[in-house]
Amino acid sequence: MKIRNKVQLIGNLGNDPQITKLENGNSLAKFSVATNESYLNKAGERIENTQWHNIIAWGKTAEIVEKILKKGNEVVVEGKLINRSYEDDNGVKKYITEIQANELLKISAKE
Repeated sequence: MKIRNKVQLIGNLGNDPQITKLENGNSLAKFSVATNESYLNKAGERIENTQWHNIIAWGKTAEIVEKILKKGNEVVVEGKLINRSYEDDNGVKKYITEIQANELLKISAKE
């Protein structure tokens, strides 16, 4: 059995994508997607829960992001989880979890 690192989200962009053109000609897109769920608690009250996910896309996928996605768009993102760490300016180790998108589908535009 082959185990895969695969994530699929449906949510709304929280901001316009940030596009970076690298010296080697490659493109990098960064944006956030909010997913929402709701449930009833024991008292019968509806509880809304929003999770924010950091998304990155490289190359052709980043170019597509730049052309078609804007803040508020509903989108399907498929990719893999990436965990990385770095040291901030104070020498404190920080951890980041991102989704590296390899497929995108814009569902609707928020006007």
